[in-house]
Amino acid sequence: MSEQIEGRNAVLEAFRSGKCVDKLFVLDRCQDGPVRTIIREARKKDTIINFVQKERLDQLSETGAHQGVIAQVAAYEYSTVEDILEKAMEKGEAPFIFLLDDIEDPHNLGAIIRTANLAGAHGVIIPKRHAVGLTSTVAKTSAGALNYTPVAKVSNLGQTIEELKKEGMWFVCADMGGELMYNLNLTGPMGVVIGNEGEGVSRLVKEKCDFVAAIPMKGDIDSLNASVAAGILAYEVVRQRMK
Repeated sequence: MSEQIEGRNAVLEAFRSGKCVDKLFVLDRCQDGPVRTIIREARKKDTIINFVQKERLDQLSETGAHQGVIAQVAAYEYSTVEDILEKAMEKGEAPFIFLLDDIEDPHNLGAIIRTANLAGAHGVIIPKRHAVGLTSTVAKTSAGALNYTPVAKVSNLGQTIEELKKEGMWFVCADMGGELMYNLNLTGPMGVVIGNEGEGVSRLVKEKCDFVAAIPMKGDIDSLNASVAAGILAYEVVRQRMK
């Protein structure tokens, strides 16, 4: 599936044929009929719409013929949170889910999906805004894991955590200010929360977590790559579940 679609007819057709459009870029203050129709379709599908200047569209364009609209299409279909819980139930296992708080680098997202698959997680949840979606780079970096690991996209990560707590899940996030991860009880239905590459886990999401886990670090710099942190924390959960 193409990652980027340009031009009015092509973008409108993408929406009408049911393609999953992650983001729509529209020329700011463009008021003509076809563009208004595209915006209406995008709102129906709850697609994120970015109104931008012509320079930004020219910069994004791969064809040079965007006609004021560019759609970024997901390379894979998204699942739902319910699908992920159902997968755990089918396997007869306590849910084990990765939740990613604004991961922006497609290589990090792909690597985390790969780790989630190998660690036996039932799925990955990402936010709709301020984060990378399922691009072809993510698919490639996941080394095939995207075919087996459902990824759900939600409007509000904090709210999703609250809803999953009602299902009996517990949540641990990685943060330097937390307690040493080896001292925490991470067995049972568990969500592993990994933060943005620069800022870490946002305050609102961190406040909803039951545990804040610190990964021991002995070096001269103060943080790990997001996908590496996800792997280390996830495998502590795996180790404890295996006991």
